[in-house]
Amino acid sequence: MSTQLNKTEGSSALHTLPHVDGLTVGIVCAEWNDQITGALLQGALDLFKQEGYEDITVAHVPGTVELTFGAAQMAHSGRYDAVIMIGCVIRGGTPHFDYVCENATHGCAYLNATQDVPVIFCVLTCDDMQQALDRAGGALCNKGTEAAEAAIKMAHFARHFSR
Repeated sequence: MSTQLNKTEGSSALHTLPHVDGLTVGIVCAEWNDQITGALLQGALDLFKQEGYEDITVAHVPGTVELTFGAAQMAHSGRYDAVIMIGCVIRGGTPHFDYVCENATHGCAYLNATQDVPVIFCVLTCDDMQQALDRAGGALCNKGTEAAEAAIKMAHFARHFSR
């Protein structure tokens, strides 16, 4: 969900979460920038708890590039209705930022196109630490909470269209 959409008072139907019986979610969380990824993870876990979902598995990987491998392993396991990739990349003085962001984005897109399990992209790509803090429970809400909402909605969607 975009920050702008989240801040706009619109239809309450956008924020209505379906119930998914027996929902299981895998979360793969990057250790790099753990002040941010930890806050995003907590936002997701709080939403799942609030909605009554308890079967949530969390696994940690070193950084954002490794999220795709972790998410692929979770998706391939057949144990989860949805998988969330949580990471944070903050722009530095080299092109490394672009490579890491591209890797994670393309990896998530590839998994969504090739797997039967929705993979939710919760990777902040920020110019500075303040932008990350604002999106990890600060002025612009918590993108981890929004990722959990998306996981619930997409798991519901996938069950509706499964064969």
